Amino acid sequence: MNPVSNPPDSPAAPRRLIDAHALRLHRDRAGMLGPADPLHRIALDEVQDRLAEINRPFTRIGIVTAWPGFWQAAFPDAHVTTAAERLDLPEGLDLVIHVLALHWAEDPVGQMVQSARALKPDGLFMAACLGGETLVELRDTLTRAEIETTGGLSPRFLPMGEIRDLGGLLARAGLALPVADHLPLRLSYRDLFHLAADLRAMGETNALTERLRHFTRRAIFARAAADYATRYPDPADPARIIATFDMIFLTGWAPDASQQKPLRPGSAKFSLTEALTPRTP
Repeated sequence: MNPVSNPPDSPAAPRRLIDAHALRLHRDRAGMLGPADPLHRIALDEVQDRLAEINRPFTRIGIVTAWPGFWQAAFPDAHVTTAAERLDLPEGLDLVIHVLALHWAEDPVGQMVQSARALKPDGLFMAACLGGETLVELRDTLTRAEIETTGGLSPRFLPMGEIRDLGGLLARAGLALPVADHLPLRLSYRDLFHLAADLRAMGETNALTERLRHFTRRAIFARAAADYATRYPDPADPARIIATFDMIFLTGWAPDASQQKPLRPGSAKFSLTEALTPRTP
């Protein structure tokens, strides 16, 4: 792809990380293949468990997802919208769930800001996305195979945010009481090609702008598949392989005067030194 030329005195437009058109095609293809939804089912169970722990009803719910049919069935009364740069969310919601789409967002903070604006005061934002060690085994073996076969390396994998960095985005988006935690998953597959087929059916294949625009050589996949089977067998069945998916959950609240506030610096009644000094009998 040739770069777009800019007038001499104009700043160059920033290069986009994600090819939005390719991502949309991948998701459409996943729908036609009969989508694989194990990650969405796990995310749904986790979301429902977390909501059950919160002692309040949520009656006006917005959901942002690339799989609207699945989530509409789970929350029939919710306003479900597709994950786009501009979110179609009404105002005055008491809960927004952004599910398994944030890792593909060109501007994740912008997604959180739009979600926060749709919330009423003290409304809850909850996100589930992939990050951290997701597909670490596939990244390792395909990288090795491509370097050994071609002597070079092409952009194949979406950069994954770490839990600490993703948690920090909540405060940047203006959300209060931010919390980030993760659920590490280790799924078993027959082989690398079985995993690749599942990723296609989940719409999670390469949509990077700088990706190669031609088919990868068979020798690369063959070498990667053999290396994968050797390095990352399933402990329960060594004839199969393990694939890691790191599901990260983020929660934050739209600011409200009724929420707990951190203590003002210097307002503690006892110093840390006093607390740590042993008392004499």
